[in-house]
Amino acid sequence: MTLVDPQTAEYTAPDGWVRVCALDDLEVERGRAALLGGTQIALFLLHGPDGAAGRVHAVSNLDPYSHAHVISRGIVGTRQDIPTVASPMYKQVFDLRTGICLDTQGKEPKSLHVWPVAIDDGHVLVRWEGDR
Repeated sequence: MTLVDPQTAEYTAPDGWVRVCALDDLEVERGRAALLGGTQIALFLLHGPDGAAGRVHAVSNLDPYSHAHVISRGIVGTRQDIPTVASPMYKQVFDLRTGICLDTQGKEPKSLHVWPVAIDDGHVLVRWEGDR
């Protein structure tokens, strides 16, 4: 897990944004967990339209069904053109853009929290309003 310490980063993020890692720290279609304050987030770098690295998504690492911090270890995929991650615990499938559960496996609908992500000069930034 990446621990974010804004005091040690060599990059100054714009107001309201936190540098989480370098884009090169992420692998395509592999989740990574990061800790912002007391909140675990899961980062996913997806394939772009030309097969190169594409968009990064940030969602809560806490699986709302199992209450375990495991979403970063989930299976990345798609439903039609929707980028998804399947929880490794009970296999619920979540939309990485909205956090909505697309396949509840017969349980009540729950969702993941989603944060806006930006890439600036190779740095992955997450829009963050809480404590760092």
